Amino acid sequence: MAANKSERALVDEWRDVLALHARTTCELDRALQPYGIGASDFEVLDVLAEGTTGEGPAAWRVQELSGRVHLSQSALSRLVARLEKDGLVLRGMCPEDRRGVQVKLTEKGIARHAEAQPHQREVLTRMLDGAS
Repeated sequence: MAANKSERALVDEWRDVLALHARTTCELDRALQPYGIGASDFEVLDVLAEGTTGEGPAAWRVQELSGRVHLSQSALSRLVARLEKDGLVLRGMCPEDRRGVQVKLTEKGIARHAEAQPHQREVLTRMLDGAS
């Protein structure tokens, strides 16, 4: 019987994590909508922005990005195509490996990220403070 209670608690905890994720994603989508992006779009911009230095934006391979933003490569490729169409990122061949595709922020992407970031961080603070 004790194992069943423990298992039930584990399942309940997992479902609480899923519910928090769903609520947070909805809040993020709502907060980021005025900037023309959603939560997944912002996450890609945010990871790309982490690599920006005084010398400009760093390029990331799509394969590297997919591990950081928790999207499949095909879903990430579609998302990157949308961001490229909106002028927020550039895609190109990796100079070291012509089979790979790399992505980097444009000036417009850097500006959009900077505008949206405080709103994204506010939602995360509000939704995740005390969640653990």
